Amino acid sequence: MMKDGSMRHGDWRQTYTGIAFWPLDPREDEIAIEDIAHSLSMVCRYGGHCLKFYSVAEHCVHVSRHVPTPVALEGLMHDASEAYLADVIRPVKPFLANYKAVERALDEVIARKFRLAFPLPAIVKAIDAGILQDESAQLMSDPPQPWHFPEPAVGVEIECWAPDVAKVAFLARFR
Repeated sequence: MMKDGSMRHGDWRQTYTGIAFWPLDPREDEIAIEDIAHSLSMVCRYGGHCLKFYSVAEHCVHVSRHVPTPVALEGLMHDASEAYLADVIRPVKPFLANYKAVERALDEVIARKFRLAFPLPAIVKAIDAGILQDESAQLMSDPPQPWHFPEPAVGVEIECWAPDVAKVAFLARFR
């Protein structure tokens, strides 16, 4: 229940900037780019199972730099919902009941807030998938079995920025 007595779906979480945010009942006025940039800069890709810390924010900056300019903002923001939901690893995400619906609803609200194309353009999804090959080669130990890459490598050099660097780069790219 909110201060004014109205009901929201689910429960709230506090964001970096101090906003009460309901992941199951997202609203545009509760989404802040500073919260997204900060959170994604602190979240490690691959559930932390990489050789060095590599943030979701850095990943998003790389995607935005490798898509066509007209969809660069969509590339940057393609994982923005993870700032509010968490970075669930690909092998698990399809098996979480209702997760995709919750993620899609939040993605749609974020798209409206920042005037992004929704759903994501195919090229953003393709570059996101292609970067997996670059990331695995530079960030992972020798694989115990072959990876199955849906797209060719993009050619990104992963730098493993510290969270403060990733946050600044994400916000600079946004602006």
